[in-house]
Amino acid sequence: MTRAVKETDREKTADRLLKSSANRFYDPEVDIDWNAPLVEGKRFMLPHRSSLYGTELWDSLSEEQHIELSKHEMGHVAGLGLWFENLVMQMLLKELYVGDAGDQVSSHAQYALTEIADECRHSTMFAKLTIWMGCPAWGPVPWMRQLGKLLPTISYGPARYAAILVAEEVLDRIGREQMNDPDIQPLVRMVNRIHVLEEARHVTFAREEVTRGMAKMSKTERAYQQAMAAQISYLVVRSLVNPYLFKEVGIQPREGAKAAWNNPNWHDTVRWAGEKIMPFLQESGLIGKPGMFFWRKSYLLPGK
Repeated sequence: MTRAVKETDREKTADRLLKSSANRFYDPEVDIDWNAPLVEGKRFMLPHRSSLYGTELWDSLSEEQHIELSKHEMGHVAGLGLWFENLVMQMLLKELYVGDAGDQVSSHAQYALTEIADECRHSTMFAKLTIWMGCPAWGPVPWMRQLGKLLPTISYGPARYAAILVAEEVLDRIGREQMNDPDIQPLVRMVNRIHVLEEARHVTFAREEVTRGMAKMSKTERAYQQAMAAQISYLVVRSLVNPYLFKEVGIQPREGAKAAWNNPNWHDTVRWAGEKIMPFLQESGLIGKPGMFFWRKSYLLPGK
C-alpha cells in the first residue's frame, strides 16, 4: 500500500503545484492561433486510435473518410473534455464548500481554485477547437450526460478523485501520443500539448487525495469506494464511443457502435490508455471485489 499522505505533505504539494501553475500556464486565447487554416491531408487523430481501426468497417472507408472520421472522433474527445472539465469543477467546488472555514484559505484550497481556473480555460479551448474543426458538439450521448449530473452527488472522497484520474489520464495518454506527431493537424497538436502539460499538475493533486483518503477508510467504506470507482470508470470508458458520429462517414450508428465495442484493437487502446493509472488505483486499494465486474467490462484491466 502507498504510504499515508500527512496534512503537512498535502500543503507542501499544494505549494509546489501553485508555484508551478504560476510559472507555467497557457492562455488558449493568445497561445493558439484560432485563425490558422486546416492543413490539407493532416489527420486529427492517429489512425490506430480510432475505435473502428482494424474492423471491416474501417477497411471499407476511403483515405478521405478516414480523415473525416478522425475529425469527428477528435471533436468527440473535445466534447468529452468539456463534459469532464465541468464535472471536475463541480466536484472541486463541492469539496471546497463543505470544508471548514480554516480550510478555505489553505494552500490546498488555493490550488483547488487554481485547478478550477485551469479547467475553465480548457473548456474554452475545447469549445473553440470544436468550432475550428467545424464539428457538431459531440461529447457523451444524452442519457450519459444526464447520468453524469449525479456524479458530484453520489461520489465523494477517493472514488471522486479516481473518476477524475481515469478521465484525465485516459484522454491525456491519447493526447500525449499525438501532440508531437507530424501527421496530426498542428493546431490540434497544440491543444493536446497545452492540455497534457497542465493536466499533469491536476493528476498529482488527485493522486495524493486518493492516497490520503484511502489510508483512513473503514472496511465497509472501502468497499463502497471500490464499487463507486469501478462504476464511474466504466461509464468514462463507455463514453469514449459516440455512435452518432459514425453517420458523418456513412455508417449507421448502431452498426458503428457494435463494431467498435467488439473491436480487439479498441480494447487494446483502452487498456493502453489506462496503463499508467490502473497500477496506482490497485496499489491504493481502490480496485477490489465489489467493483470487479465493472472493471472487467471497462477493458481497463491488463490482459482482460
